[in-house]
Amino acid sequence: MLKQPVARVETVSETLHGFQWEDPYRWMEDWHSDELREWVVGQAEFSQEYLGGLPHRDGLLKRINELSQVGSEISAIKPVNGLYFYMRHDGGEGLAKLVVRAGLTGLEKVLLDPNHFEGAVHTALDWFYPSPDGKLIAYGLSQGGSEESVLHILEVASGQNLPETISRTRFGMVKWQTDSQSFFYRRKPERGQDSSEAENNTNMRVKVYLHRLGDDPENDQMVLAGGLNPHIEIAPTDLPYLANFGNSAWVLGVVVHGVMNELTIYALPSVAELLTGPDTAKWIKLVDIDDSVTGYAVKGDTIYLKTHRDALRYKVIATSLAQPDLAGAKLVMPASQAVIEQIFIAGDYLISRDLDGGLGKMRRVNLAEDGSNGEPELIEMPFEGTILEVATEEDKSEALIVTTAWTVSQRVYQLQIPAGQPEDTGWLKPASVDFSGVVAHEVFATSKDGTQVPLSIIHKKDLPMDGRNPTLLVGYGNYGLIVYPSSFNPTMLAWYEAGGVLAVAHIRGGGEYGKEWHLAGQKLNKQNNVDDFMACAEHLIEKGYTSPSFLAGEGVSGGGIPSGNSLVQRPELWAVMVMKVAVTNFLRFEHTENGPPNVPEFGSTITEEGFRGLQLADSYHKVKDGENYPAILITTGLNDPRVVVWQATKMAARLQAASGSGKPVLLRVEQQGGHGMGSTRFQINAELADKLAFLLEQFNKN
Repeated sequence: MLKQPVARVETVSETLHGFQWEDPYRWMEDWHSDELREWVVGQAEFSQEYLGGLPHRDGLLKRINELSQVGSEISAIKPVNGLYFYMRHDGGEGLAKLVVRAGLTGLEKVLLDPNHFEGAVHTALDWFYPSPDGKLIAYGLSQGGSEESVLHILEVASGQNLPETISRTRFGMVKWQTDSQSFFYRRKPERGQDSSEAENNTNMRVKVYLHRLGDDPENDQMVLAGGLNPHIEIAPTDLPYLANFGNSAWVLGVVVHGVMNELTIYALPSVAELLTGPDTAKWIKLVDIDDSVTGYAVKGDTIYLKTHRDALRYKVIATSLAQPDLAGAKLVMPASQAVIEQIFIAGDYLISRDLDGGLGKMRRVNLAEDGSNGEPELIEMPFEGTILEVATEEDKSEALIVTTAWTVSQRVYQLQIPAGQPEDTGWLKPASVDFSGVVAHEVFATSKDGTQVPLSIIHKKDLPMDGRNPTLLVGYGNYGLIVYPSSFNPTMLAWYEAGGVLAVAHIRGGGEYGKEWHLAGQKLNKQNNVDDFMACAEHLIEKGYTSPSFLAGEGVSGGGIPSGNSLVQRPELWAVMVMKVAVTNFLRFEHTENGPPNVPEFGSTITEEGFRGLQLADSYHKVKDGENYPAILITTGLNDPRVVVWQATKMAARLQAASGSGKPVLLRVEQQGGHGMGSTRFQINAELADKLAFLLEQFNKN
């Protein structure tokens, strides 16, 4: 048996805003060093040997691989000029491929299949954008889960790529012009070999360019960037993009402020005005951060805005693009019990994708030419579950809807909006796996302050309530996002067959109840996020689903807040804690390349209030020597562009040194993986088998 490497301790003391703490592994932040690389390799080899030798691991992986062969998934549907482009991920394939279908009943044609690309490192399709005439596709490829996209242009008829490629296009957002011969795109600046980490951290400087087919991309015209035009403000950490429309001559300059949901939006009457003088064009500011706009749609000279101003579950208002007047804006869709997630223009209708009591809903509003819009009307859904995606064309009163539920595999429906009755396209057949013996319950747990927290519980029927069921509780609660909708996952049947329970905690900080739910778990309210997670754990124990000896928690990415902090606050509550590509050392997060864009969500050490919020979120500095921590599994990907590797290594090293329980603290390393985007199905299956086998081993020891 390999020996787990021990990390060197070199303590750095720091004091900020009257708070002093010690960091024994600050040296790991030099994450390209030979010392850290050697330690990580040793940790990876130890964990691989440990997990590979677990008694349940091979059986679980075999069953998971079998289950992953069934069914297919469709995403990123883009209808264009009578064609339907989308990504399709079939069972048994490692990665999603790009396909096109001529009409609803046309045959699928595979345009791009990364599963057949050659090379030692897998290449994933990150995004794609078809031209208005449907003859060309701009698409991004990246290797090893890095998300560092390189833009290519595919000719649909021939299947051949055009000669030019454009690097550093991780953020994509391609917007084709009506001529189908040029497009706007975002690009990161080139980093010199000698550029410092600090420069990379504080200076994203994403710029928008116009590319004309056949031109050298290095000579592309810059059309939107910080400091380019005095009429539009773009900070170094902002992520701007341009939006143009098939049903309007107007062009929007949209400024995304890091991970903040609230947008700043500017407008110009035409693309021609922008191209004539990008540095002098007189942009009209429509909305700013304080207007609380998080989504928009355009029809002619009118812009429809989704806002949470005076409506924490959102409303939709409309105003003129030429003479914007938010104070006098027309109310198109008032706030209601449902949370408005997205809005779309589809012909003569505005439609919304809503979340109501955890269920996906849709509404429609008839947009009359005289402005006397109708009342919002509910659209009947084919079954209760989650709406994963809505795809529309601006000039057609129809939509494609991708739906699913905990025990129902994906379906794709076409909705003729005036009729209001979705019909199955037949693009996806029901997954050939039997989920009839699995049930899902939607309940509520009572948090520390009395708040009712939604909790989804999925398991086999006739589960004995004896407190001994293997249970995995997952939670996130950041950015106002809902990252665990009721979504079908056939591979989890392996867990249910083993008597396992999956529980999903819809904790504060997420978006289940709109902006109010987000704010209630953000920054100085982060303890609510953690309390909610622990309350869901206690509910599962109280109702007899499980007990601390058979309970595991899990947090992914920003889910390191509920998982890491419930670990250090209540170690006795858990048998296992899993932290996947998680941020745990928030007091140092803004010093990473992806840190500054996240300041709006988590705070900054520059201000005392921001520091206090980060202190609440940080679990790394709260680890105590000698504490009897449960078994712990931490994962990282060496190509992760979102959560830098040393977030995982520092937490793993600290827990390995501090824990007095003698239980394993493993660091699982994906050598050719990132944050999860771009991972192959085989990588995902292997990680799931490792995780579930680790849980069962630890539960069996209790």
